[in-house]
Amino acid sequence: MRVLSLRTLNRTLLERQFLLERTSLPAIDIVRHLVAMQAQEPNWPYVGLWTRAEGFAHKELTDLYEDRAVVRGTMVRRTQHLAAAEDFAWLRPTVQPVVRGALAHGYFAPHVEGLDTEELAAAGRELIRGGDLTRAALGRQLGERFAGRHGARLASVVELLEPVVYPPPNGVWGAWGNRTTTPLALAHDWTGVPTASRPDPRTMVTRYLAAFGPAGILDVQAWSGLTRLREVVESLPLRMFRTVDGKELYDLPDAPVADAETPAPVRFLPAFDNAALGHKDRTRLISDADRRRIAPVAALGVPLLLVDGFVRGSWSFKDGALRITPFRPLGRAEEDAVLGEARSLFGFVAGTGAPEDIAVEA
Repeated sequence: MRVLSLRTLNRTLLERQFLLERTSLPAIDIVRHLVAMQAQEPNWPYVGLWTRAEGFAHKELTDLYEDRAVVRGTMVRRTQHLAAAEDFAWLRPTVQPVVRGALAHGYFAPHVEGLDTEELAAAGRELIRGGDLTRAALGRQLGERFAGRHGARLASVVELLEPVVYPPPNGVWGAWGNRTTTPLALAHDWTGVPTASRPDPRTMVTRYLAAFGPAGILDVQAWSGLTRLREVVESLPLRMFRTVDGKELYDLPDAPVADAETPAPVRFLPAFDNAALGHKDRTRLISDADRRRIAPVAALGVPLLLVDGFVRGSWSFKDGALRITPFRPLGRAEEDAVLGEARSLFGFVAGTGAPEDIAVEA
């Protein structure tokens, strides 16, 4: 069984994530390959595509939203992602157990206690199908139907029970935070793609490995939020590797393994990017020490800087200024490369003609 070094795993992940070399593939094909892209806040997936695709323009993703080829909704790890419409149709039912599992949490549990959730789901479907409905409007109407219940909380419960997506203008470029108004639609009504009637974990695992492999069972589970996937993984015709510390990794039979010595360019990752979040063992991209460094603010999303393939710092864009914070000093050639890529990033996020304001902070 071949043993893969940390650097080999790093270069392989970068290659499969289109981070070694920008791809000329259309944005929809990149989204399909990545299975689902984190979309906690509207602008971040745009940055995620920009850093992977040659000449990517904002309009490409906005058009995919408006053409209903891509949808934004709750998927893996019970968080907001975007996916191709045909992928959401099987992925949401596959991860539904972890999505529905939120009902046991204290935020929801008191509001559904003693309530027939099937009746609530049916009411939600009926109301959402009625036309353009926002989350706030759904909450008000559910509060009237289920007297004495917290309407807004019930609206959120419906989104856990049903395959709901958030049509434009939700999700489109223009906000570094979430918008206050959230329109709702049932996925199959919005896209015309029927929602799968049963989960498809085998497809989920193989698609995950194509974009994130080689990976261990715990890695697949960390990315998806599901548990007990060993039987699924071991039922597939996969090849196996080991890490230098003996962990078993699985991969597709014909998937490429990169050369550890392949040069890796500077890349800026958006907050919540799955390249950084897609494994239980994230050391193939970020050291444990650096992961602890960002842990206090990780839940808010930390945009990351890659130098020589690994996380070397963070960055932010606020009030027209791009600020780069290395975790350790950069060499002269490294800083030049970082600033070169930062200028391209600034033009993308700030817009044409904006006065350039970029700084590397100590």
